[in-house]
Amino acid sequence: MPLIHVQQTPGKTAEQKAELVRELTDAYVKATGSKPESVWVTVQEIGTDSWSIGGDTLAARAAKR
Repeated sequence: MPLIHVQQTPGKTAEQKAELVRELTDAYVKATGSKPESVWVTVQEIGTDSWSIGGDTLAARAAKR
């Protein structure tokens, strides 16, 4: 059973996330011939104060702009 795990910052609507999981499922099914019901997708939202690039959190980077 494949698992597609998406990590992103918060801010997308429930509708956007639903579309994302539909599109990811469809793409996996198209590429592999798997059945849609066998594809699991999770969306994990990570706060900008818990995600960093180059030693700065995304929150700190946004504050500098």
